[in-house]
Amino acid sequence: MSAAVQWVPEGQPRPAALGVETNGINVISEAERKGTPRQLFFPWFAANVSVLGLTYGSFVLGFGISFWQAIFAGVIGIIASFLLCGFVAVAGKRGSAPTMILSRAAFGVRGTKLPAFVSWVLCVGWETVLTYLSVEATSTVLQRLGVASGNSVRLAAFVVVAVLIVGAGVLGFDMIMRLQGAITVVTAVLTVMFFALAASKIHWPAVSGLQGGSAEAMIGALVFVMSALGLGWINSAADYSRYLPRSAKASGVIGWTTFGASAAPVLLIIMGLLLAGSSKSLNSAISGSDPIGALAALLPTWFLVPFMIVAVLGLVGGAVLDIYSSGLALLTVGLRAPRWVAAGIDGIIMVAGAIYLVFFSHDFVPKFEGFLTTLAVPISAFGGIMLADLYHRRRPYSETDLYSPAGRYGSVRYLSLGLLVAATVLGWGTVTNTAWGRVLSWQGYLLGPLGLGGKSGIWAQSDLGVVFALGLAFVGWLILGGFTVRAQEADEAPSGSTARVGASR
Repeated sequence: MSAAVQWVPEGQPRPAALGVETNGINVISEAERKGTPRQLFFPWFAANVSVLGLTYGSFVLGFGISFWQAIFAGVIGIIASFLLCGFVAVAGKRGSAPTMILSRAAFGVRGTKLPAFVSWVLCVGWETVLTYLSVEATSTVLQRLGVASGNSVRLAAFVVVAVLIVGAGVLGFDMIMRLQGAITVVTAVLTVMFFALAASKIHWPAVSGLQGGSAEAMIGALVFVMSALGLGWINSAADYSRYLPRSAKASGVIGWTTFGASAAPVLLIIMGLLLAGSSKSLNSAISGSDPIGALAALLPTWFLVPFMIVAVLGLVGGAVLDIYSSGLALLTVGLRAPRWVAAGIDGIIMVAGAIYLVFFSHDFVPKFEGFLTTLAVPISAFGGIMLADLYHRRRPYSETDLYSPAGRYGSVRYLSLGLLVAATVLGWGTVTNTAWGRVLSWQGYLLGPLGLGGKSGIWAQSDLGVVFALGLAFVGWLILGGFTVRAQEADEAPSGSTARVGASR
């Protein structure tokens, strides 16, 4: 093997990159740490600028609330959930390692394999569905243009999209940062143009006339937005800040991560609310099985190709971050291979899954939503423990011990894993999932006993269990984790690290 692709045991320095990123789950060396927190804006903006964000406006109005209530729930839900990602991103700057590796301090070197596996499955699932939606967006637009239709168009679109996503995932961090920078510029310009062209479809009297709903309905909408957006990234938030110098300000990491990730969704959900609130038929079409087709129908023919570009690039931007993080998660689970091989394996799984969705499946949407909701609960519980663990820490991570089961972080931390499992099981009690029949119909078992209206009440579709698991895990580790962290930090000064955590706060 060449030096560029040679596998090196975890925790050891990597050779300089020769086109393909050779860093995997190791700590990034001092010489390779670069950039400023401001650069975090680009990957996070590009990953969340998809025009499918418009559909969340329709979903939020589905809770039976007014436009202004929906604005509150949408904007607060987006910013609050991505703010949590910003806090986790600080761990990447402090420890210069991926999210799942840094979580070994809380779960143990081998104990982290459980949340890492869940994270891997979730990321692969997201990149698969984003690939599918990219292909369908291309097919829908080209069909309306009368250029072509059918499986031949889908196949051509599939090849282009898959090459972009898998290629960027294999090449790694530097390529992703360049690609996301380009996607940010192009999609920002074209999204503004879309807003201008679709503005004529807004009917303010209809929007302002929407009847207000209960406080419970508004909270349910807020929880739904948090679950659907920021909390879905909390398991990978440190993966893109790990290259920053440890001298970078934590406030900058938090601020630019939150701003970059929130800016587009806030504008998209507001526009989505205006469009969905203007027409019941349009609202139904946007929230249906073909949101791209519904949105394309609002536009003049001459803008359909630019619309296709912005739709596809927005989806690709999210999938690129997913495949990068899924590769890192797979290495954390235990795959002994270079990072680019892990990304390639995930790419093969993504391609196989997307082929099935594009050419064979006809009812994937509800099943996939149920799949994501089910996995979002343990990932949010993981995020709660991670956030509480970060709150307790006053000293740097020990670079050596992050890779040694015999070190201060131990092999398996049963207390934190037990909390993760408990928060997950209780969280599943307050989400509903009907798409998988009896397999997952037991979920939501706490909605009745807790007086939340049962499985048919207003809370049933809010994904309340995602936020519930987050809060329960956070409070639990806030109470229980302090003893563990203090014992870890009572050891001698961490080897291989000179940065002080407290100084960067």
